[in-house]
Amino acid sequence: MKVEAYIDYLVTWLKEQVERTGSKGLIVGVSGGIDSAVVANLIKRACPDNSLGVIMPCNSNPQDQDDAEAVIAAAGVERKYVDLTSTRELMLLSVTSQMNPNADNLQLVDGNLRARLRMSTLYAIAQSYGYLVVGTDNAAEWYTGYFTKFGDGGVDLVPLVHVTKHGVAQMAQTLQVPEQVIHKAPSAGLWEDQTDEDEMGVSYAMIDALLLGEDIPEEKRLIVERLHTMSAHKRTGAVQPEQKPDYSL
Repeated sequence: MKVEAYIDYLVTWLKEQVERTGSKGLIVGVSGGIDSAVVANLIKRACPDNSLGVIMPCNSNPQDQDDAEAVIAAAGVERKYVDLTSTRELMLLSVTSQMNPNADNLQLVDGNLRARLRMSTLYAIAQSYGYLVVGTDNAAEWYTGYFTKFGDGGVDLVPLVHVTKHGVAQMAQTLQVPEQVIHKAPSAGLWEDQTDEDEMGVSYAMIDALLLGEDIPEEKRLIVERLHTMSAHKRTGAVQPEQKPDYSL
């Protein structure tokens, strides 16, 4: 399916989800990255008068906010702004004393906390409007689990879940996303100078190629498949025991 046709399909699909659930509109967190930029344009087309883009800096790079503002202006969605910097600092201060001081993943803990604060913020605003929360994960991120469980993975709809990162870039060009957003290095914005590809240890181009059935270097294939296996729990609901109790208990 060509880019324009798939955009039309997703817009129709989003409209159907709004109608099916009896919701009033759609909301997305706009990070200044290409994925959320594409989704902002999709929800504007699906719900022209009932679409919200929320900018949520959290000790973030100021350039990301500038890019997010440019995305919202170009897409035409209604803008909301919530600065979570002080909220994150207060919450981290409150729980730091209970953390394992010897843990070697405290930076990741902090990054995931930021993602979960953004999720909570989106749902609070969404509920007040009666809107559905739309996620921004693409096929590469979904397959590798490159998202925060109950953070940016905590959404109602994932329209880009079958679209490769390269495909997202094609959609962005068609939707006339600002050029600086299309060409910036992909980053979840979890900490300073963080980039997706450095953190994963493999490029989006490699992941896309694997998803398309192409051959990639064995060491890169092993990285991608390890990420996929380790993140299986993110793509399913909470794990349940198989055996049910005797309800006479």
